[in-house]
Amino acid sequence: MLETNSSVAMAFGLEANRRPYPPILLVGFRFPPYTQSMDNERIREICLALPNTAETLNWGHVLVYWVGDRAIGGKMFALTNADGMDVPVLSFHCGAERYHELLENEGVYPAPHLARAHWVALEHWNALRPREIENELARAHALIHEKLPKRTKAVLALPDKERAKVVRDRMKQLAAAEKAKIS
Repeated sequence: MLETNSSVAMAFGLEANRRPYPPILLVGFRFPPYTQSMDNERIREICLALPNTAETLNWGHVLVYWVGDRAIGGKMFALTNADGMDVPVLSFHCGAERYHELLENEGVYPAPHLARAHWVALEHWNALRPREIENELARAHALIHEKLPKRTKAVLALPDKERAKVVRDRMKQLAAAEKAKIS
């Protein structure tokens, strides 16, 4: 006698046809054209295609991808090494639900300094399939966007020109505060 998928799922205490995590849907979002290999340029295309994403170069050689601009209270959701050769090659936020599941993959380990916030790091580009990396980055973006303060979400909801003006004004304020602190 063959067991159906639902009876197998019930035998393991799972609900039939239920994913272990809810799918994250971004309305109107499309990934850039699919390629076989993953590298920094591909990660950059994927991250910058997500809504309200900013990129900075921090700590000398680390590309940081932010949901919203850092100046208006944005938060980072992914990191890559600019040269693409150092370990880890990619770190990203995955949430508490996916954290332990991802750590079961060879080449995936807790991200240095960020593991307590449920970030994982990839030792090499082949640790996950390219499509999985794309999905995980979209999920990381959505999870971090949910955690943004109301004020930051309000700025991100502004039209592009108004948002750019708010960011410029905030950058000027930060520069003036830094200049006053040095003096």
